[in-house]
Amino acid sequence: MNKKKWIQIAAVYAVIYTVITLLNSILYLANGIYEDPSGNWHELDRAIILLIGVTAYELCTNLPVKPLPLRYLIAYVPSQLLVFLYVWFSGLQEELAQTAYRDIWINFTGLFILLCVVNTIICMRKRKKR
Repeated sequence: MNKKKWIQIAAVYAVIYTVITLLNSILYLANGIYEDPSGNWHELDRAIILLIGVTAYELCTNLPVKPLPLRYLIAYVPSQLLVFLYVWFSGLQEELAQTAYRDIWINFTGLFILLCVVNTIICMRKRKKR
């Protein structure tokens, strides 16, 4: 990968992390919670899980596998398992919420699907231009 691609990946990572963090803060404030109850560990967890997600997206866009749904599945399954493993390791440090695995599955899968839809649209537009 060239330097421009690494800068683009870092920029996407930073923007998504910022949006997720701001949304989380807004939701907490709207519910009357003025401090993140999970503290700094929660921020680090979010950063690591997002890194796994961005890496999975890069796999989705760069794996030389066709058709697209198979490429998405090949990237999704190991990355989701890695996220579950990370959550499990987090549980060794502090007690997990009862819905921790469900919550991370919903959040990770939702963002993954959204990014796959965006990638599919981009691929379709590239094909039409050819």
